[in-house]
Amino acid sequence: MSEPSRDVTGSSLVAVFAHPDDESLACGGLLAMCAERGVRVSVLCLTHGEHGPGRGRDGLGELRAQELREATRVLGIRDVVLLDHEDGMLPWIDAARLEADILDVIRRFRPDVVLTFDEDGLYWHPDHIAVHERTTAAIAGLGPSAPALRYVSMPEGAMRALVEAASSHAQLATSAGGTTGSDRAPGRILGVDPDAFGSQAPEPTLVVEAGQFAARKLAALRCHRTQVEGSALEWLDERDAARLLGTEHYRRAAVGAPGDSFLEGLGTSYAH
Repeated sequence: MSEPSRDVTGSSLVAVFAHPDDESLACGGLLAMCAERGVRVSVLCLTHGEHGPGRGRDGLGELRAQELREATRVLGIRDVVLLDHEDGMLPWIDAARLEADILDVIRRFRPDVVLTFDEDGLYWHPDHIAVHERTTAAIAGLGPSAPALRYVSMPEGAMRALVEAASSHAQLATSAGGTTGSDRAPGRILGVDPDAFGSQAPEPTLVVEAGQFAARKLAALRCHRTQVEGSALEWLDERDAARLLGTEHYRRAAVGAPGDSFLEGLGTSYAH
């Protein structure tokens, strides 16, 4: 177990994800923490998410691109690289092409740490799993010059607890005749069944308590309006955010720079 330290000024991190909103839900607390403490934080998003929930809207991809820019500003992120691969098709795009795109960003920003999905893609989303595989392969190919690689995961039951809290708020509002939030039942998280999150997730090696940044994480999530509408995230307050969104889980990859990274100094790490 390692003791947290605070001096990470001058470090750098690149987070690699598939869609706008992944960055906020998966690791928004850690990204905000790093940005505030002097880390240069960059996000690579491989698609515009144009086929996601809300796809009946004209120009959904461009709307989601704008939402990503707003969310990353809330989190304090300096650099965003948004590519135009087709949403939902990442497993079928040429692997070498995706790896080259990821390597381009790594070489541009020269991060100490790269973050991406764990092997379960948070909830077994094929695009997320493809990003995990291609990022892992890209890092492995760098050999001794590779940055550290960490995977973000989510424990089973975490999103179910969030939905239950939101449902309680919704029931109280309905009983009181309130109109806050969506009229729809808050049973999903960004269009996803909450019980899909964390199912068979690998054990984390690092737990980061980012409760002081949870309100910022929730605000960033709500920037993704096309995805949040009608979901449990509409009903949460800042106290819920600290309790339900403030703890984040990460796992050390078998490839990339060995040993502890600056991230291990931000949380409590466990050897597995």
